[in-house]
Amino acid sequence: MNTHKDDQDFWNIVYSILFIVFCFILVKILIIVRGSLPTSIPFFDLVLIILATFRLTRLFVYDKITRFVRDLFFQSNEIYTEEGVTYFAKKERMHGPLRTVYELLTCPWCFSVWASTVVVFFYFVTPYAWLPILVLAISGIASLFQIFANMLGWAAENGKIKASGK
Repeated sequence: MNTHKDDQDFWNIVYSILFIVFCFILVKILIIVRGSLPTSIPFFDLVLIILATFRLTRLFVYDKITRFVRDLFFQSNEIYTEEGVTYFAKKERMHGPLRTVYELLTCPWCFSVWASTVVVFFYFVTPYAWLPILVLAISGIASLFQIFANMLGWAAENGKIKASGK
């Protein structure tokens, strides 16, 4: 029997339950703040929320600026010290609650569920959230343009290599 898998299954269930509790708390706060649950959303705002969630997900899962957050959940071991410089090896944690957090922070599908929950909550609870959502949405569009530009550049480079016969 694989105890690491059993341990990880336990922590995955714990975090799933925490997410459900988190959602219930957010719904309760929404009801307290607004008096009822929202029943509709304008299409333009929905597009902004989708783009903001996309950008927030890329920010935490892929971007260098938030690598320090992901690194908190790696396991670091000192390898050796040479000329006053200490070298470390980073490896994924094999089990436990930190492994589950690491998996959430490195999986865009997993993280986007949490990110969308937070974005939607703040959209409905305060009008002040609209500006950060707009900024994230614009940044999300810029990210998409950059991704497509990179794909076009790679396709062009591959086309040149094939045409030159290398």
